[in-house]
Amino acid sequence: MSFDPTGRQIFLRATHDGRDVTAQISQVGAALRHLTVDGVDVVPSFPAGIAAPGASGVVLVPWPNRVRGGVWSANDVTRQLAISEPALNNASHGLLRFTAYDISEGPESVTLRADVFPQTGYPFHLQTSVTYALVDHGIVVTHAIRNVGTSPAPVALGTHPYLTVGDAQASEITVTSSGTTYFVVDDHLVPVGSAAVTAENDVRAGRVLADLQLDTAYTGLARDDSGRAAHTLRDATGRTVTLWQDANFGYVQLYTARPYADRDVAIAVEPMTAPANAFNTGEGVRWLAPDEDWQAQWGITYAAE
Repeated sequence: MSFDPTGRQIFLRATHDGRDVTAQISQVGAALRHLTVDGVDVVPSFPAGIAAPGASGVVLVPWPNRVRGGVWSANDVTRQLAISEPALNNASHGLLRFTAYDISEGPESVTLRADVFPQTGYPFHLQTSVTYALVDHGIVVTHAIRNVGTSPAPVALGTHPYLTVGDAQASEITVTSSGTTYFVVDDHLVPVGSAAVTAENDVRAGRVLADLQLDTAYTGLARDDSGRAAHTLRDATGRTVTLWQDANFGYVQLYTARPYADRDVAIAVEPMTAPANAFNTGEGVRWLAPDEDWQAQWGITYAAE
C-alpha cells in the first residue's frame, strides 16, 4: 500500500447557478490543493505521491512567514522556536504545516481541525479549524482559532494558495495587487524595514506574470466597502481569478515559484494577518485571552467575459 505524504484527500463538488465547482483539500496542512470552476483550473494541482511543493495551499498558524533565528521576545521573556528553515536559520510557516488535521466533511464543504499544543518556544494551547465551502464561482475559506490555554497567546495567521487561469501561459497572465508598501528584507528574508513600492515590485497597474520575480510582502492594500482587499490574475481573453481577503488580513505575500510542478512559473498569493518576524515586532499579532475566539476569512472567485 502506498501513502500520499499529504495525507487523506477530500474532494468537493457543487453546482451553483449552473456553474460546476470542484476542490481538492489535503489533510496534511489543511491545504487547498486544487480548485476548478467550470473545468477551468483556478488553483493548479500537483502530482500525487509527493509532498506539497512550495507549501502549496497550507495553513500557516500561529504565525505565517518567518521568525528570525526562531527567537522571539515578549513581556520580558525570550523563547526559542525549533528551526524549520535551516538554510536561512528561521522558524518558518508556523507549527501545523506538516500536521494531519481531523476532518468533518460534506459534499460542498469540509472543516479540518487541529490543535497547536504547547511546545518548544510556544508554550500556548490553541484549537484551530479551517472550513472550505464551495460557492458560486469559487470557494470561501473561514479560519477559527480559540485559546484554550490559561494565559494570553500571541497568534497570527496566513495561508499559501497558488493561483492560475486555466491553461493560460505566464506570458498571457496579468497580475494585479494594490499594495502601496513593501517590506525590505535581508539575506535571511526577514524584514529590516518598509518602503514605498518600486518599479520592480509595484503591481498596482498590473504586471505580466512571466516578468515577475517576487518573494515580497505588501501592506497598504486598497479595500472595498466591506473591508475586503482583492488580488487578480487575468488572461488575454478576459478570464479573471480573484483572491479576496477580509479586514483581518492586513498583508499579502506574492511569491513566484520557478518551476512549480509541471509549470515554468506559478504565483502564490498569500493572505497574512501579520508580516514576517511579527512575534518580535508585534506588528499584526493578536493576543488571544484564555477562552477567546477569533475568525478570519478569504476566498477565490472566477469570472469569464
